[in-house]
Amino acid sequence: MKDFIRVKARELGFDDCRFTTAAPPASAEKLTQWLAQGNHGEMAYLQRNAHKRIDPQQVLTGAKSVLTLATSYSKAGADEASSSDSAPDSGVVARYARFADYHDIIGERLAGLTSFINSLGEDIRSLWYVDTGPLLERDLAQRAGLGFIGKHTNLISRTLGNWIFLSEIITTLELDSDAPEKNRCGSCSRCITACPTQAIRGPFELDARRCISYLTIELKGSIPEGLRPLIGNRIYGCDDCLEVCPWNRFAQQTRETRFQLPSQLATMTLRQLAILTEDEFTAKKAQILGL
Repeated sequence: MKDFIRVKARELGFDDCRFTTAAPPASAEKLTQWLAQGNHGEMAYLQRNAHKRIDPQQVLTGAKSVLTLATSYSKAGADEASSSDSAPDSGVVARYARFADYHDIIGERLAGLTSFINSLGEDIRSLWYVDTGPLLERDLAQRAGLGFIGKHTNLISRTLGNWIFLSEIITTLELDSDAPEKNRCGSCSRCITACPTQAIRGPFELDARRCISYLTIELKGSIPEGLRPLIGNRIYGCDDCLEVCPWNRFAQQTRETRFQLPSQLATMTLRQLAILTEDEFTAKKAQILGL
């Protein structure tokens, strides 16, 4: 049955599909400690639904299995400006946000795969999530063998590198688990050194309150003055810790054409971006995405 599901997942556009149980992740206690230390900053939703992240049964009663899926968004070096090689007067957007919304694209695939799973037996119930559900997705993905959590706290795939979107299907269908993946960072600490704001306090320790992705996306108020010079020209997210990872040499170019749209925003200066009205931004986005 797992083979049938994997074939279907591949047909729908997923690049990898692995299986694990719906048992609580082993890192539940670490999450509790991380939240108690305030490392989540203003992301109150993490605290609010922590009980679900700790126990998948709180997400779906009677759940037996979790499918963890990876979708590559790597462009294999093509047209991928980094913060270090871009013009200082241009704004750098994290790679994952340079094209159509991945929530919509992957959501379509998950809906199809979930329907397929529910058709495999009677009274099967399943829920799908793409970066939106109360699941410790990286921990479940490592337990399923999809990849391993690197020292930068992101998931690394041995076959896809760092440039992957994670998604999950939690289901009452009981499926055999795949072998877990072990950490393969070794002595490498490039991601820790590369972090501009020292948000990675040590191996596997992230203070989100200093992370540029948090500061430019999640934080609702003003960025602390002491961190502003370190952000440079990054205006939405940051890829520095991902870019330096040696495992990216195995990255495979995405098969999704909607993840290969040209980033026309790269031609706009920071000043031009700063004075965009909401209507102008909406029109520009529609133009870029061909809407």
